[in-house]
Amino acid sequence: MAGFRVGDLDALRMVPHPAVTLLLEFGTGSPVLDYAAGRQQRGSVVAGPGIGSGGAVWARGENVECVQVRLSPVIARAVLGASPADLDGAVVALDDLWGREASRIRERLGDVSSWQDRFALTDALLARRHEAGPPVDPEVAWAWHRIVGGRGLVRVDRLAAELGWSRKRLWSRFRSQLGLPPKRAVKLVRFDHAVHRLVTGEGAARVAADAGYADQSHLHRDVMAFTGVTPATVAAEPFLAVDDIAWPSHETPAHRR
Repeated sequence: MAGFRVGDLDALRMVPHPAVTLLLEFGTGSPVLDYAAGRQQRGSVVAGPGIGSGGAVWARGENVECVQVRLSPVIARAVLGASPADLDGAVVALDDLWGREASRIRERLGDVSSWQDRFALTDALLARRHEAGPPVDPEVAWAWHRIVGGRGLVRVDRLAAELGWSRKRLWSRFRSQLGLPPKRAVKLVRFDHAVHRLVTGEGAARVAADAGYADQSHLHRDVMAFTGVTPATVAAEPFLAVDDIAWPSHETPAHRR
């Protein structure tokens, strides 16, 4: 999780990520998500894996204060109390999922004065909901962890064979419990790994070869499909540039002003 306080958030492109995103706002302002199709979403939201594909979602707002959590799809169903399959690439208002509890959380986050207290409050909330919610099938969790651990360099038919499942059964269970089909999960995890290497300044040709793309053109097409911009442009995206600070590799909560 990470904490954000932004006085003027102006047209921040949402770059897809292989997680369910939970945004808990509590400040005087309110974040706004704008869609290319003209729809808007305000306030605390839950976004499915891959939100922002095609560069179709932008964030903005004034005096925005929020705690943002990236939930592994493996635990998202238990925490949210709803199937992530309903969130595939979509955004849902937290009020629609949690009712009055969403308002109580907002008030409690606003009542505490430090980021560490907000992180502790959020962590306790997620732990309580996770403990009470239904787990995913262990086979599905295993398949997800194999995809993430392999940075997307795995074959879906190989996963099914190792589980002793048919491809159809793996697709059905994976999609219904994690919110996206296994093949798209593979592509999204591979993209996420590749695009963060581009942000560090590595060349596209080297990234394409190491990340399992057929060639640099294949990487270019994938980046365009997920973000709507070229690899050269996406490497400078503010949404990605903040990751080293907001989401440190040692997994200690951080805050970003």
